Amino acid sequence: MLTRIDHIGIACFDLERTVEFYRATYGFEVFHTEVNEEQGVREAMLKINETSDGGASYLQLLEPTREDSAVGKWLARNGEGVHHIAFGTADVDGAADDIRGKGVRVLYDEPRTGSMGSRITFLHPKDCHGVLTELVTSAAPSSAEH
Repeated sequence: MLTRIDHIGIACFDLERTVEFYRATYGFEVFHTEVNEEQGVREAMLKINETSDGGASYLQLLEPTREDSAVGKWLARNGEGVHHIAFGTADVDGAADDIRGKGVRVLYDEPRTGSMGSRITFLHPKDCHGVLTELVTSAAPSSAEH
């Protein structure tokens, strides 16, 4: 079962400049930063609010570290903007299996490690009305690094 919007992923060319825009314009502060070598991105998670299931909702700002990364290719085609939406779930494996059973292509056979130690998988945008969709199970609070 999906419980919340975990985050909205926004692709950008300059992470620091984009963070500063969201800080100055909306007052959002950086909650977490990391480099994901596997996905070829630098990211900043800006916490928006807490949620009733103990999680939170974020904006995830993504800057590619290499042109051949998925985000790098997407930026070259589309420019800056919304890259994906992520829904939170207590069980990413179960949610992916359930959605796969409804005819939606799940992009990873097994969930991978995402931001802040989460477990993630993606759904094919062609099966989701053009929206790249991520499923996220947050890491236990003690394992998330800030």
